[in-house]
Amino acid sequence: MLNSALIGAAAAVLYLISSIVLGVRLARGGAEIPRDKTTPLGLGLGALVLHGILLYQIVMTSAGVNLGFFNSFSLVAWLIALLLLLTALGKPVENLGILILPLAGLTVVLVLLFPSNRILSPSTPIGLETHIVTSIIAYSVLSIAAVQALLLAVQERQLRNRRPGGFIRALPPLQTMETLLFQMIWLGFVLLGIALLTGLLFIEDMFAQRLAHKTVLSIAAWGVFGILLWGRHRFGWRGRIAIRWTLGGIVALMLAYFGSKLVLELILGIPAGA
Repeated sequence: MLNSALIGAAAAVLYLISSIVLGVRLARGGAEIPRDKTTPLGLGLGALVLHGILLYQIVMTSAGVNLGFFNSFSLVAWLIALLLLLTALGKPVENLGILILPLAGLTVVLVLLFPSNRILSPSTPIGLETHIVTSIIAYSVLSIAAVQALLLAVQERQLRNRRPGGFIRALPPLQTMETLLFQMIWLGFVLLGIALLTGLLFIEDMFAQRLAHKTVLSIAAWGVFGILLWGRHRFGWRGRIAIRWTLGGIVALMLAYFGSKLVLELILGIPAGA
């Protein structure tokens, strides 16, 4: 456990330092920001590796995969950070790390402080495993989209108020930010659709009492993102409309997954559905 604690502490510190470096670059604004992403992304990658090692030690047990509440929370955060760093190699999204990386570090601390157990047996059917994996990836992608929407909201507000200071000059153009946002939403929408379909096919009763709220909220979130994408295609929705729909969808999705796990596992002590 000492090794796990040291690994977790190192990961949390590297996540924090990486976000601080990104924050300093952003605060300086415009031409003063170095174009080289090597330092913050390198620090983030180091944190990601250590975080991954910690998760492997805690999640992969001899009895099966442990997807307890805080383990799942940290796994999703790890995947979000991974997707962010990979995307940042080719697209100007690294500033999302200012919010995402400290959150990932926080989940590392929570995993160490509050061990949780929800064992997924090695005999779990492949269809159910597909449902779980696609669900986690969908939550991760759409969470990044939500952070992107928040950053877009700040950017749009400052532009509307005609205060394009260093913060705004440090971000990509508004159109580029919106394009990236909808690319993330499209990917998350497809993955969430696959997760819902595999759930309907391989979970015996997705509308059972313990799963009904999760299923309904997940379908509602999928519908919200679907309407947003339709509105974008049909009416050219953008700006505040896109931001509000994106945040509404992710709130429903997070309530569906983490809300249900929080109530069932931590409050009622009942193993939640996958």
